[in-house]
Amino acid sequence: MALSSTAKEFGAGVARLYRRYAEWLVSITWKRFILLSILLMILAGVLSGIPPFSWDLATRTTRVPASRNVDITIDEHGLRIKPKKKSSHAPEITIDENGIRIKRRDDAGQPQEIIVDQKGVQMRNPDGTVQAPPAPPAAPAPKPPPQSSFIDDIRREVIDEVRREVAQAKREAADEARRNAAETKRDAEEAQRETELASEIRREVSDAIAEMGETERTIHVRLGDYLPQVAFLFILLSAAIKIAYAGRVKAEAKAAEAQEVATGESLKRQVVEARMAAMQAQVEPHFLFNTLASIDHLIETDPARASKMQKNLIALLRASMPAMREKSTNLGRELDVVRPYLEILKVRMEDRLQPQVTVPEGLYSADFPPMMMQSLVENAVKHGLEPKAEGGALIVSAEVIHGKLAVTVADTGVGFARAATAGTGTGLTNIRERLKLIYGDAAELKIAENAPTGTRVTVVVPYKAK
Repeated sequence: MALSSTAKEFGAGVARLYRRYAEWLVSITWKRFILLSILLMILAGVLSGIPPFSWDLATRTTRVPASRNVDITIDEHGLRIKPKKKSSHAPEITIDENGIRIKRRDDAGQPQEIIVDQKGVQMRNPDGTVQAPPAPPAAPAPKPPPQSSFIDDIRREVIDEVRREVAQAKREAADEARRNAAETKRDAEEAQRETELASEIRREVSDAIAEMGETERTIHVRLGDYLPQVAFLFILLSAAIKIAYAGRVKAEAKAAEAQEVATGESLKRQVVEARMAAMQAQVEPHFLFNTLASIDHLIETDPARASKMQKNLIALLRASMPAMREKSTNLGRELDVVRPYLEILKVRMEDRLQPQVTVPEGLYSADFPPMMMQSLVENAVKHGLEPKAEGGALIVSAEVIHGKLAVTVADTGVGFARAATAGTGTGLTNIRERLKLIYGDAAELKIAENAPTGTRVTVVVPYKAK
């Protein structure tokens, strides 16, 4: 049980150490990482030659074949056998068309060269002079023959020489024909024999050198011999950890950022909903108070008309109150609120108001913010038509343009901001803010002059039909 607890603690310590080292690797740049890696390799090379890293851990002896100590070269110039190490006392042997040359050192360490060619065996001294082998003893001179016998011998030799010359000429003529016939074949076979001979010589020489014996080599095993390799592996492992942990840190950062964005969006959405509710709460009393003020005025001047307006107001509130509490509605339900409102205004203004609604029934199902059309109609009447003595016309229309729904409220009143009481602008400001909160940059409010007189206000929103 205690052993298991110790192992768990050790594992937890290793994990903490790994996390700290990985976090440190991620915190430094790649340029700094490469610089530290170079310094680590230099430090490993320096420490490998310093005690205790330079002490021998073990010593072993191995035998190396002699063929590994010499270089054998066979080419068009001949055969050369040369020791690999310049400090070696092994002889250097050259065999070519001029003969055999052996370069070696004597017991005193002086260079010597032995030459074997058509002249025999020669030895070249260190000063460059050639020492020829001793000449054979001279043979004793023959005794002169008698005079008569000498002349006869000369005659016989002359006759024999002539005979030999004739016979030699015949033989040479016959041999010349045979040589000319075999010369081409001999040249072709010669190149092949040279190639085969070179390969055979190489094999024979290699085998002969291998049979000459083996040399012993002592190998010292030190701890410092492995320091550069260990440092290099540590650098590779650190690079892998840096890459892997960097990806993990980036993923965690993205997750945290996404969580923060989601939290922010949630808070923003709650703020938007609260602001929209507040603006709708401002719309409700704005419309109600204006209407009640009109009824109050008519009660004093025309009780019959006031009673009729009051009944229309009750019907209007019964139809509009549910829509005022909703976050979204459609164009048809907005028109159901606007028509009673225009009837109320018609009772109050009589012939000074000529309302007209020209909205196709196919657009009744299109999405539209609640109570926005009623605010546009109210502003058009209050700030455009009422200040004008003769009144005018009010036209509500809608159409789809380039995939967007455009709802327009146009009047023939005094014009935008030309009335004696221009108002505070709360209605249009609320409309702009509500469009921004609901649709962002996809919606807009346009205000323009309505020729020949009056104002034309258009609300443009994305077209969505339920």
